[in-house]
Amino acid sequence: MNANWNYPTAMRAGAGRIGELAACCRELGMQRPLLVTDPGLRSLPMVDAALQNCREAGLGIDVFSEVKANPTGANVEAGNTVFRDGGHDGVIAFGGGSALDAAKAVALTARQDVSVFDLEDVGDNFRRADPARIAPIVAVPTTAGTGSEVGRASVIVDESVHVKKIIFHPLMVPRIVILDPGLTIGLPAWLTAATGMDALSHNLEALCSPLYHPMAEGIGMEGARLVRDYLPRAVADGSDVEARMQMLVASSMGATAFQRGLGAMHALAHPLGALYDAHHGTLNAVLMPYVLRANADAIAPVAARLARYLDLPSGGLDGVLEWVLSMREHIGIAHTLAGIGIDDARADEIGPMAVADPSASTNPVAYDAAQYATILSNAVHGRL
Repeated sequence: MNANWNYPTAMRAGAGRIGELAACCRELGMQRPLLVTDPGLRSLPMVDAALQNCREAGLGIDVFSEVKANPTGANVEAGNTVFRDGGHDGVIAFGGGSALDAAKAVALTARQDVSVFDLEDVGDNFRRADPARIAPIVAVPTTAGTGSEVGRASVIVDESVHVKKIIFHPLMVPRIVILDPGLTIGLPAWLTAATGMDALSHNLEALCSPLYHPMAEGIGMEGARLVRDYLPRAVADGSDVEARMQMLVASSMGATAFQRGLGAMHALAHPLGALYDAHHGTLNAVLMPYVLRANADAIAPVAARLARYLDLPSGGLDGVLEWVLSMREHIGIAHTLAGIGIDDARADEIGPMAVADPSASTNPVAYDAAQYATILSNAVHGRL
């Protein structure tokens, strides 16, 4: 199943491809890469193996692993200090979405004269960064969910205001990506399920976006099929290499497709993650059917196409919802936000935050704060 392709960046897919890490770094001119990961992964043998691979190739590699589950501006600044003090010339982004987002933000900002939040995705803020000072990145995802390895943005929490902000630059996409299913074999079933549903949320929201981007729509459709076919297998048998490989691909496809935009799932998940420090993929997984139902009239045509493409037993949005609900139950996703410890006490605060989130701009329906609060309340109480 090994393959190389160059869309949307240089991708090396297949079991064992992590052995090419040092060669990838050298291809990008790195002599002293900084491997950015999270504390949990840092303690696992796969990180030590990656370090050994690079050191045996003569690379002066070091590690930064102080990254929270919802990475913060402070995490990025700490990584920047390690990058500068160590004289590093590139970044290896190694881990799940949190580590990848933090690593990309470090590569973007470590050598700049502006801070990470100066590059928030508002207007043309990205032009404040000097492109020549962006460090090259090799990305190695160890979960199949965010697709951050092919993205031009990072989601970073601004703790001063408790808001997740999107940091963007068109050149922060990793130059080389290694998709090695062996690195995801040890992922717990619950995390496999939550990250896999995150991948599905990206593909579905890209499909439902009102923007004109037929290529992204086609990728989103096929990405959803891969999730349907392989996520239950990956959850049931974590050692299923084929399922793990296909879910890595579905994840990258979702993040490629959402060039077309995201929607209300993410508009709500971002403030909930910032305020409750909850797992992003789990939030999208729980919110998914409630947002689909809220968007029902606007997404009826695309839902009908998706139901036909997936050959679902029932057609239209009802068929898509039946599939989503059945799969969620099968892989152990909570039916309500209450099931993961979130109530609607802050709904009046979260509603305006959702409206302000950039993801809201491409939801097929323009909701106001009260309508977002209602969707949130429905997701808390299980009202479909």
